[in-house]
Amino acid sequence: MRAADLDLRELLHFDPKGGILRFGGQRALLFDAVALGILRKELIEALGTTGAQGVLTRFGYAHGWRTAETSKGEFSWATEAEWTIGGGVLHTLQGLVVVEQVERGKGSMPPPFAESIWHESYEAEQHLLHLGRSENAVCWTLAGFASGYLSFCSGREIVCIEEGCRGKGDTVCRVVARPAEEWSDAMAPHLRFYRKDCLDEALAHVTGELKRVERELSLRKSQLASSAARVGASGVALQSRAMQHVIDLAQRVAKVDSTVLITGENGVGKERLARLVHDESPRAGGAFVAINCGAVPENLLESELFGHGKGAFTGASQDRPGLFEAANGGTLLLDEVGEIPPSMQVKLLRVLQEREVRRVGENKTRKVDVRVIAATNRDLVAEVKAERFRQDLYYRLRVIELRVPALRERREDILGLARVFLADVAERVGKKVTGFTPRAANQLVRYSWPGNVRELQNAVERAVVLSLTSRIDVEDLPEEIGLAVPAAYSPADVRPLEEVERDYILAVVRANDGNRAHAAEQLKIGTATLYRKLKQYEATTGG
Repeated sequence: MRAADLDLRELLHFDPKGGILRFGGQRALLFDAVALGILRKELIEALGTTGAQGVLTRFGYAHGWRTAETSKGEFSWATEAEWTIGGGVLHTLQGLVVVEQVERGKGSMPPPFAESIWHESYEAEQHLLHLGRSENAVCWTLAGFASGYLSFCSGREIVCIEEGCRGKGDTVCRVVARPAEEWSDAMAPHLRFYRKDCLDEALAHVTGELKRVERELSLRKSQLASSAARVGASGVALQSRAMQHVIDLAQRVAKVDSTVLITGENGVGKERLARLVHDESPRAGGAFVAINCGAVPENLLESELFGHGKGAFTGASQDRPGLFEAANGGTLLLDEVGEIPPSMQVKLLRVLQEREVRRVGENKTRKVDVRVIAATNRDLVAEVKAERFRQDLYYRLRVIELRVPALRERREDILGLARVFLADVAERVGKKVTGFTPRAANQLVRYSWPGNVRELQNAVERAVVLSLTSRIDVEDLPEEIGLAVPAAYSPADVRPLEEVERDYILAVVRANDGNRAHAAEQLKIGTATLYRKLKQYEATTGG
């Protein structure tokens, strides 16, 4: 057989119904070129260019060596030369590159073992697509394949190097093959990619980087742990007794599979509390899936939750599982559950009772194992009385209720949360902002926070971005916060004056990072008076 006689229709064998593919008698696999391009990008990001080139080159070398080995026994080659040339033909038939054999370079001493032009290189194409133009040749797997194939055929080490590559802006990819010992010292950097120690170097580099990142994370963890804000599981601040109580209940509820209803105003952190319940539960290894029921049109909500069968409606071109099935083995959060229309409420109730779903357009049911958590900012008791929410569904959801208090009801948490948000934002945007001035901290505590924790987070991010110094001042805060006066109290909110004074003094001390002399000066009281009051507070709280 001559290399030119190879025919893809004879080499490729497969069952039209699917299954194992065989190419030249050996099992073969189909891979999407873009997926391989993404893999290349991930390897470069993880191992660096040198490490990625070493991995892909040696993979290509093994592929070429294996192809030469199997093709020798699979085909009756007319001559050894035809077998050697067959590598380029097989490479072309596999769809990796179109190989054009060229006459050996004239004037080269000694002449190359082989020389070819590569058209339509998938590697050059994908490198340009995902990473842009390179400074060096990028057809690493293809060069490795050619080297492995020719090395097996010739019985000595042949190394193929791209002297031109479309991935670095050349018109075509031009490849020259020579015995390893004939390459000049200038090509030594290319030869190292064919050695195993190249991979060892890359892995050593990655190991070092992982250790460095672990040290940084450990330091960051200790810094957060020593922060004035005590932050509990899932990032929920635990300064206030009200939140400590909610978190304690959530952690206890997490151990059982009961349905939970989380209530509270917009922005208080209901989804974060739901994630805490999931993370602390035996289902933590499963999926946490959330849907805002108020954001999905009524005619699509059933399909979104329960899925649909092929042809169930216009555009349903294939079967699609719903979110209940997606969350199987895990937790499903039904956010804004009070927005579900009455027609859907009865269907949801059935799923909760029967633990099975029926896709739109299908007759069969599917069992689901899902822990449901519902959240709402509505007064569902009032909605039940107004007959807008089913009473039986309300009781089915409210097996256990967790009410998240508004931020104005737990002012002790404001500065702790603000400092956590500040540290996160400063690290993300790369600014060295470390805290708040006493004036800014005072305004944060005074403001009523109608948008709750979400508003606080946005305000801190704005302040970090606008700050010109290492500390956020009043001028950096949104105007409504900078001009805030103490919020008016309703009769139900009135607290004893002694309690209000205690909370305010403790907040000022925290705003001054524990510097009692500065705090006393701002409060216009003597240092001795402040020490006496703090001692009384410690005796009262037992701390």
